[in-house]
Amino acid sequence: MSLLAYVETYGCQMNVADTEIVLGLLQGAGYQRTHDPAAADVILINTCAVREKAVERVWGRASTLATYKARRPNVVLGITGCMAEHLRDQVRARAPFVDLVVGPDGYRRLLAHIEEARAGVKIDDTVLDPDETYQGLDPARAATGTVVGSIAVQRGCDRFCSFCVVPYTRGRERGTAPDEVLRQARALVAAGGKEVRLLGQTVTSYRHGDVDFASLLQALAGIDGLERIRFMSPYPLGFSEDVIAVMAGSSKICKHVHLPLQSASDTVLARMKRGYSFGQYRDLVRALRTALPDVAITTDLLVGFCGESEEEFADILRALPELRFDNAFTFAYSERPHTLAARTMPDNVPAEVKQRRLAQVIDLQRQITGEIHAAQVGRCERVLLETPSRRSPDELLGRTDSFRSVIVPAGARAKLGAFVDVKIERANPATLFGSPSP
Repeated sequence: MSLLAYVETYGCQMNVADTEIVLGLLQGAGYQRTHDPAAADVILINTCAVREKAVERVWGRASTLATYKARRPNVVLGITGCMAEHLRDQVRARAPFVDLVVGPDGYRRLLAHIEEARAGVKIDDTVLDPDETYQGLDPARAATGTVVGSIAVQRGCDRFCSFCVVPYTRGRERGTAPDEVLRQARALVAAGGKEVRLLGQTVTSYRHGDVDFASLLQALAGIDGLERIRFMSPYPLGFSEDVIAVMAGSSKICKHVHLPLQSASDTVLARMKRGYSFGQYRDLVRALRTALPDVAITTDLLVGFCGESEEEFADILRALPELRFDNAFTFAYSERPHTLAARTMPDNVPAEVKQRRLAQVIDLQRQITGEIHAAQVGRCERVLLETPSRRSPDELLGRTDSFRSVIVPAGARAKLGAFVDVKIERANPATLFGSPSP
């Protein structure tokens, strides 16, 4: 009988990609994935440390999953990923029942650690490796096939924004070798994939030797059978004219950019150590829209950062109607241990003020997104059908080139993994709805 592994993932697309690496290792060792933790021989929680809510959810979830270990003492329970790295000193105190704690650079040793843990050894592996890119490891999708696959072309971050834990949890920036990126992309196509998503904390600043991000995009665009190339997330600094030119020159590269703004106030951006002004950001948006008239731009916004005044917050409300993002991921600031902000800046915006500001931004952006989506009604869009819809087994969820979600009735012309031309019939601020064009 095969051993069973259960993995839960919290956080960003990079964590999802890391889970695929972990599952690939486990499957290579004879484990099968299960979605039932009660049946699992290994239970792993792949974690995020970027926001306080995610951390608290993991503490609670770890306690719940520990009940399965209590019933079956041979079960190995582990916390992996960013939280394991960032809060390693707290894990043993708050979750003493955990067998192994492995940071995001320790997955090559995971199988050995599981065997050690099964023998009764408590494992702590949170050493950051400045050279680790997991070259040569195949993610689980290579065995199972998928419509869309992610490749981490860059790990770590050198920006050290004052609010962000990523440089502390994932180490310094390093690029995956171009040959390895191309190998993984070809393997994705061989497994049935149609779209690749290139991941990195500041992905457009990718460099490996003399290969920069524009060159990497061009090389990927030459792969037969790879029909879409998407990347996330670029940083406003380092988004070169060469990258924009390559995007404009290739139909394979999606005309969608997720470009985190965080704040529209220059004084807040300075306290955040973002390195750019709102004017510089706005100029980049204009350059993208000039070169790519149909580009969709999404963003991240952080409200209630240390000392944010009403006037500084109002800069965001003024920026949204001007920039008209297709969508925005919005968050209220929560202090993260060890960051520059936590060490040197008081978290002095009251919680109720943060929540009020967050609600204002969400409401305004929802209105803008609704208007943009309403303008799509009547258009015909090429949609890649990625997954079954959660709404109904008779519907499929796909995405346009611009990353807009589209619900389509399943049928002879609308099957998973297919590109289909869809006429958009109605819309709401979250989703478009349509039917295959005749």
